[in-house]
Amino acid sequence: MKKSTKLYDKICNSVVKLNIRSKTKSGVLKELVSLLQMGPNAKDILLKTLIKREKMGSTGVGKGIAIPHARTLLVKEFELIIGLSRNGVTFDSFDGKPVYLFFLLIAPPQETSNSYLITLGKVAELAKGIAKDGRLFKVRQEKEFLEIIREIEEKSK
Repeated sequence: MKKSTKLYDKICNSVVKLNIRSKTKSGVLKELVSLLQMGPNAKDILLKTLIKREKMGSTGVGKGIAIPHARTLLVKEFELIIGLSRNGVTFDSFDGKPVYLFFLLIAPPQETSNSYLITLGKVAELAKGIAKDGRLFKVRQEKEFLEIIREIEEKSK
């Protein structure tokens, strides 16, 4: 069976947290990593990896969106975690503005499906539509969040 290439389908199978509480970049990364199903030592290592990646260059792509990402042996398959901060977080974004919406992508170093790169590209493309639309920054329920993602993805085709 062929896997879906729609971002909406990947997001439906992901963890979505619509109330990120952290106020710092490292706090947000820790909060997102805490949602992964892995042991505490693995989470600590992954967090350090993500922080190191952020020091190389911010994954804050601008317009209120960040796409932190890494490849690691700590996971066996592609993982996507989404978080929304109501207050925004300083994330060293390219445009200097706070980030509200986070798409955390984690994948193993060797991944035959290439979901990591495909999804990273799709999220970056979708970010343009999300920024123009603006509704995702205000949603309160996961069902509404998913519906808006579907609509934006359909419009961007």
